[in-house]
Amino acid sequence: MKRKYVSLAVLALLLSGCGGVDPNSPQGQRQTIFKEMLKQSEDLGGMLRGRLPFNEQAFAAGAINLDQLTRTPWQHFPQVREEEGETRAKDDVWQRQARFQELARAMEASTAALVLASATPPLKPHKLVDPMQRVEDSCKACHEEFRAY
Repeated sequence: MKRKYVSLAVLALLLSGCGGVDPNSPQGQRQTIFKEMLKQSEDLGGMLRGRLPFNEQAFAAGAINLDQLTRTPWQHFPQVREEEGETRAKDDVWQRQARFQELARAMEASTAALVLASATPPLKPHKLVDPMQRVEDSCKACHEEFRAY
């Protein structure tokens, strides 16, 4: 009986990998980075909106982490769209590279400004709202132009 359950568990694991994105592919790598960016951004926004307790050190460290993450997904967009796997990136990413790169640099600038705003203690949450909003706005601007929902 135990063998049957072990076999079913192994089969389930094998099937769960079918049809997924290869985590080592450019698409898999950028998806992982974007998920990490989203988690970090949600935590920072949550601290400023009262969903999470504000922790000065965690906020400053999170801003640095978000800034570092923000500089990495762009290298995982190859010059030509990949054929395999579903992606939420519109074809415009590859057809309008200059604009895509412009929005990527704007995102990087907004996270750098957030790091600067959170670099000198004591941190006051109300003074971090505007820099955090600029980060969120830069995410939204790129999504509106280049992400298929």
